Amino acid sequence: MVRAGLTTTKAPFIEEAKSKGEVYIRQPYELYSEENQEAWRLLYARLLPRWEKYANPKFLEGVTKLALPSDRIPRLEDVNKFLAPLTGFEAKAVSGYIPPYIFFDCLRNRAFPTTITIRDINTLDYLPEPDIFHDVAGHVPMHTDRRFADVLVRFGEAARTASQVANETKDEKNRLRIIGNIVKAMARFFWFTIEFGLMRGKNGATQVYGSGLLSSYGEIEYCVESPEVQRVPMQLDWVVNQYFEIHHYQPLLFTVDSFDHLFDEIGRLEEWMKEGKLNNVSPGEPNINEQDLKEFLGADVVETVRT
Repeated sequence: MVRAGLTTTKAPFIEEAKSKGEVYIRQPYELYSEENQEAWRLLYARLLPRWEKYANPKFLEGVTKLALPSDRIPRLEDVNKFLAPLTGFEAKAVSGYIPPYIFFDCLRNRAFPTTITIRDINTLDYLPEPDIFHDVAGHVPMHTDRRFADVLVRFGEAARTASQVANETKDEKNRLRIIGNIVKAMARFFWFTIEFGLMRGKNGATQVYGSGLLSSYGEIEYCVESPEVQRVPMQLDWVVNQYFEIHHYQPLLFTVDSFDHLFDEIGRLEEWMKEGKLNNVSPGEPNINEQDLKEFLGADVVETVRT
């Protein structure tokens, strides 16, 4: 019998988990089809030379420290066996979308929500949804670096501050407006750093540390080499007011000096929350639904890292 597999958008196991309301799940490794495994092999083989050319050295060290297999989809339990002793982080399998507050609070607790499906072998170049290659090969190697791990935790702490700041507003309508603007600013910051961040390396060379770039065969080269891309120094006021679109290569990217620099910028982001500087950011993407915003406002009662 041919296995149904765990292909993104075509995974009965995931659909069943969602129908039961299950968010945190196991990785049913036995369900991966040979086509799924081949997709991982092809993605890894294509990207390795580009990682070696463009990736931040900490990412390459992370790939080695995790002993990521090139010939098969990794088991999350094996990944965590290497990862946890280094920074306390773990990759935690999820059935799909995680509301923003829960996602950020997972980071605060050193858990990274991880998709277990993999893109279809016929659509290796682009996938709007996250998959296990994006999450494990794109994100997790950076989690082996202590300073970068601290950045993620700091981001989770900032999410709690966002909740506290918004809840100080007594008028409910205004409270929703304020948290909507703050969450939009946070999402943009995360996009232009953790997902699509660049770093200034030795001798001014551009290094890639953002997972969206690291997991894209075409864009990892494009973001460094193309004259069409604007690469500008990190500017917090610009980042929080810059909308983005997900369906094409990014025309604008921001560069940090180091992970210490990135950590400090999150501190500034949090201070701006407290000072009300994020209460009215520019409109546009990303759009956040009202229920997700209410979870930020009810953060004290939101269940986070469930077992």
